[in-house]
Amino acid sequence: MISGGCRCGATRYTLAVDVIPPVYCCHCLDCQSWSGSAFSEQAVVRTDALSITGPAIDYLYQTRSDAESHQRLCGVCHTRIYNTNTARPGIALLRAGTLDASDKVVPRAHIWVKRKQPWVSIADDVPTFDANAPPAEFIAILMGARS
Repeated sequence: MISGGCRCGATRYTLAVDVIPPVYCCHCLDCQSWSGSAFSEQAVVRTDALSITGPAIDYLYQTRSDAESHQRLCGVCHTRIYNTNTARPGIALLRAGTLDASDKVVPRAHIWVKRKQPWVSIADDVPTFDANAPPAEFIAILMGARS
């Protein structure tokens, strides 16, 4: 079981998985704004593997492509925990920094690197994409043997 939670500890979650799920980093301007940082780290999980307890707010965001993105935040400290999107049913994007074992996260890919801050360095052996990755290739990378 993998666990994590918000900054204040009021909202916690568990993942019904044995290992940290695959993580990627996104450097797009939306992720920079949402995270207040240079990029976001997102763990890809099945929604049925995620259980959340404590106060959670569901913030609905309408995407440019007209999909609904539901952002789940702690109801106390407003840490963004995860989001789901009608364009990706059954999948949640968990903020990897909220994992209790966030120090064990190793990103498998970086997307939107054309918007990457110039001081961010990415290891040479990690796949990068100027914008969104081609879906089939991205899934293969995330589900591959990289750790």
